[in-house]
Amino acid sequence: MSTYLFAAQIAQTAAEKKSAEVTDWAARIGWVVGLLLFIALVYWLMRQGWKWRGTLQGDLPELPAAPSGQGPARLELSGRYHGSTTAGQWLDRIVAHGLGTRSRVELTLTDAGLDVVRPGAQDFFIPAAALREARLDKGIAGKVLAEGGLLIVTWEHGGKQLDSGFRSDHAAEHAAWVEAINSMTSTSNTETSTEGAER
Repeated sequence: MSTYLFAAQIAQTAAEKKSAEVTDWAARIGWVVGLLLFIALVYWLMRQGWKWRGTLQGDLPELPAAPSGQGPARLELSGRYHGSTTAGQWLDRIVAHGLGTRSRVELTLTDAGLDVVRPGAQDFFIPAAALREARLDKGIAGKVLAEGGLLIVTWEHGGKQLDSGFRSDHAAEHAAWVEAINSMTSTSNTETSTEGAER
């Protein structure tokens, strides 16, 4: 008889443990709701920081649009636009006028400048006179790749030098872009210094 009572007690204890686990759902739901609220708060704070940064950069003029007659394309590229920063400061993201929005990109380099077409984001144009240099790098504002994985184009807009980061679908194309843009900027600098000397 005692064996029977002992077995019954064990069964009752096991049943109580099992039911205790089931009744713990309220605490679990509370944790999940708390976690979701925390994530929403972090997202809201990030949005506010983004807006605040855009307000601070409000002195940056509107981005230039592409002129109608650009001439024949020297180079074309399909890939991704990863953002723009203050030149030489790869973490100081520029968000004004949509420059902080990552997107697909179609680049076209002509004698007139660099045409940046971004589906789903604002297009812009960098006149040849505003181009400063191009180089290969590994990171820009929250995006880090292998060494040489990014094409960085430095240009001037509104009296401020910016770095814009692009990645081609075929990374082997980057070197040709660096050479072409640097060739354009060195030619432009030579012409400027010659005009200054003549004056």
